[in-house]
Amino acid sequence: MSNQHSTKNSATPFDVIIENIDIKGQYIHLAEAVHLSGQLNVSELRAQYLTSSEEDLALQMGVDEAGRGPLLGSVNVAAAILPSAWAGLIENQPLKDTPLSILTDSKQLSEKKRDVLYPLVQKYAMGYVVADVPAAVIDQINILQATMLGMRLCTEVLLEMVAPYLMIDNADSDLQQKSHTCVQVLFDGNRCPDLDEATLEKVGIKKSAIDSQAWVKGDARHTSIAAASILAKVSRDKTMYTLDNQYPEYGIAKHKGYPTKAHMEAIAMHGILPAHRRSFAPVRKVLEN
Repeated sequence: MSNQHSTKNSATPFDVIIENIDIKGQYIHLAEAVHLSGQLNVSELRAQYLTSSEEDLALQMGVDEAGRGPLLGSVNVAAAILPSAWAGLIENQPLKDTPLSILTDSKQLSEKKRDVLYPLVQKYAMGYVVADVPAAVIDQINILQATMLGMRLCTEVLLEMVAPYLMIDNADSDLQQKSHTCVQVLFDGNRCPDLDEATLEKVGIKKSAIDSQAWVKGDARHTSIAAASILAKVSRDKTMYTLDNQYPEYGIAKHKGYPTKAHMEAIAMHGILPAHRRSFAPVRKVLEN
């Protein structure tokens, strides 16, 4: 990676708001907007993917989520692209002697270590995006589809942002480029979301250039998924601390929205909050009673 000064200066932040979405041919107005925010390190992308003489250079993007199980708040999804030399299987130690050397599955790290890694991932990633999929959307389309939507949007938004800086192989082009980029998108879990191929083709990324892979426990296996897991987990924790400040009587800072005894007792005593997921059985039962 470049020195600290150039990394900082070349970072371009971006924000995207999604209010309507096409899911499997069905056009849906979301109950609440999905907010995506991130950053692109343009100079590093140019250096690695526009000037490289390597054949078949693969750009690796990791995608992970945090917050599928809680009764409260958003599910957060993140995608991250690490420098090519830092991307790969954790067991091969591509992060050895880098600022991210302690990076692994966020669930295996203490909150203190995650908080240390969070700004480092943001600083050294060539690009990243975090999606906040609100409880209202989870209730609207269910938690699995909300998670898949977050993964899809993170992937599409980040690919659209990086597309101008990639040499994408184009079979229809008369120009024979000396190298091209294949994009590997590594999703934590056992399934990949359906990407909007038409949207990606508009920015020059053909379906044939994207290799989507599902990795069970991928956050403990791939550096890019582990980086995404840090972004998703810490981002979600931040939203929980904000809610805790608003509603201190619920003890949210301790249970982070999970269905603990203390959380259920707080619900029984103080009622359901706007951020509670009404489609989740424990909350639904309280509402029905």
